[in-house]
Amino acid sequence: MANKRTSNDKGRAVKITTNFLKHPEGSVLVETGDTMVVCTASVEDRVKDWMRGKGRGWITAEYAMLPRANSNRSRREGQFGRWPSSRSQEIQRLIGRCLRASIWPARLGEKSITIDCDVLQADGGTRTASVTGGFVALALALDRLLKANKIKRRPFKSMMAAISVGLVKGEVLLDLDYSEDSTADVDLNIAGDGLGGIVEVQGTAEGELFRASKLTEMTNLGLEGIAALVQIQKDALEAAGVDIGAMVEAPEDLP
Repeated sequence: MANKRTSNDKGRAVKITTNFLKHPEGSVLVETGDTMVVCTASVEDRVKDWMRGKGRGWITAEYAMLPRANSNRSRREGQFGRWPSSRSQEIQRLIGRCLRASIWPARLGEKSITIDCDVLQADGGTRTASVTGGFVALALALDRLLKANKIKRRPFKSMMAAISVGLVKGEVLLDLDYSEDSTADVDLNIAGDGLGGIVEVQGTAEGELFRASKLTEMTNLGLEGIAALVQIQKDALEAAGVDIGAMVEAPEDLP
């Protein structure tokens, strides 16, 4: 579903296919341009030892790329002592942090939910697509728990999505593909709730300094992109019979 860039401030075409797999409590295929990621949510009625007795749930994530997700084959993670790679560890921690920020953990009870994100095809933005798709998979799983009366109260604090922004040849671009990302002077990933709230910002300059004013410009554009992604998430969930609005109870006060 690749699309040629027509505007610097518009993201690539996004498609979210819900209930993509048969067995997980929640699953989606998220496509962002030529990037394709399968995200699943698996629920267990237990938590790790260090969380027992606290009455709180936990969300964790795992991330991996198929060997031919890129133009050249890479070794399959899990073989020859290569599991997980440092890059995969970084990304799965990002996904977990973002999704944990979107929930009320005490309302899950002592349940663990694992979000597995497997990249089928990579063309930039795999980590941000994983956050966006991972949230929808999580929402599908929690909707199932609510309808089965296994949790009682609205589990979400907010929506959650993520997108990349970059500075390429002096221009600020939203949602970079691989060719843009690989030549970017500044690469920024941002995750938030679609209402201006931010949970994570990852930004790096490639050899040259950049001004705070440019960071503000990139952040504001990223927040606009996240708002558009949140609407796509809501549309996908609504089409799957999930009333996501009824699952969100925002905190009264935000810092």
